[in-house]
Amino acid sequence: MKKIIVIVVLGALAALVGWQVHQRVASEVGQKRRGRPTATVAVDVAPVVRKTLTDVGEFAGNLDPRSQFDAAAKVAGRLEELRVNLGDTVRRGQVIAVLDDEEFTQQVAQARAELDVAKATVEDCASALTAAESEFKRTADLWAKKIASDSEKDADEAKYKACLARQKVAQAQVQHRQAALSAAEIRLSYTQVRAVWELAAPIPGAQTRPTTTASAPADEADGLRVVAKRYVDDGALLKANDPIVSIIDDRVLIGVIHVIERDYPKVAVGQPATITTDAHPGRSFPGRIARISPLLATGSRQGRVEIEVPNADRVLKAGYYIRARIAFAQRPNATIVPATAVVKRDGREGVFLADPATKTARFVPVMLGVISGDDAEVLSPALDGLVVTLGQHLLENGSKIILAGAPATRPARIGSAPTTRPGGRRAEATP
Repeated sequence: MKKIIVIVVLGALAALVGWQVHQRVASEVGQKRRGRPTATVAVDVAPVVRKTLTDVGEFAGNLDPRSQFDAAAKVAGRLEELRVNLGDTVRRGQVIAVLDDEEFTQQVAQARAELDVAKATVEDCASALTAAESEFKRTADLWAKKIASDSEKDADEAKYKACLARQKVAQAQVQHRQAALSAAEIRLSYTQVRAVWELAAPIPGAQTRPTTTASAPADEADGLRVVAKRYVDDGALLKANDPIVSIIDDRVLIGVIHVIERDYPKVAVGQPATITTDAHPGRSFPGRIARISPLLATGSRQGRVEIEVPNADRVLKAGYYIRARIAFAQRPNATIVPATAVVKRDGREGVFLADPATKTARFVPVMLGVISGDDAEVLSPALDGLVVTLGQHLLENGSKIILAGAPATRPARIGSAPTTRPGGRRAEATP
């Protein structure tokens, strides 16, 4: 019986020792898998600073012309002469194309002849009406004196009224022929295709020149646009409303960007923007937000924002790929840490504060504000001192550290090799 009790006790002790060994081994393996060394870690640090931070959004987009339209023929015909070409500037009201007008000229001549006939008919009816009116008055006087009979008076009265009616019909015919002539003249004018558009608002930075003739546009600078496309050549047979050239207004371009849902509440009409493009490296162009779409696309959760970019010198071209920088807000006296110092531990964002006196690092959860470039704003808590910017991925709360440049013993073997960080530097650990 005693032997059985001893065997049971020894078995229990062996099981207890085995379980403790298993827990220690599992803990060490787990630490290695999680990359959490217990050794002293060599780190770089940077001070917490306070300065003015600007919340800047950067977006990619394209430049579109402020307006674009196709100049088209309103009547069918053969294109006799195209007076503009690709890249030419055109004035408001300028004739840019001429169609064969022989048929329309003949229609005008025919309408004018028919109008002349109608006017002659009016004159003939007027003469007949005058004679009928005189005859009717004479008969009426004789009838009043009991000389003319009732039948004679009624006959002359009917004749007078008939002449009056014919005159009214002839006058209506004149108006009808006049309208037909005007329509024929309008169709004839359509054989000269003009570039016509409404005058736009004044362009910031555009210089206007005073006019010298009564027929010149009120603002010659505003009356110039550019031919962007040519659809046909001389001799082409056109149907009504066939486009001939495309004309754009590129003195103000529209930068079209799409803003994500997170930044959408930050944009507002009137905000300044800075435009850059690869076509002009090192140069920036000012702009201003002109329109904001009230609708976000359900697929991308992005909304269209349009930026007006003055282009009085026509350096920028429609179709350029652009980058737009929009300053949303400024944070004066903000608490700033390097963005590389921010890490996550147990699902919380924070930084490691380095204590040179105790040579330890303490994890502090933080609430972040604006992140601009290499800077991150800390809203809370109030921070001061040094934060770890390199090697923080190897740290836990309370880890031993050694500042970069201080003497170290030997590298700690975490994994299989030291970890290379951006900039060619390495984070090394020592036991």
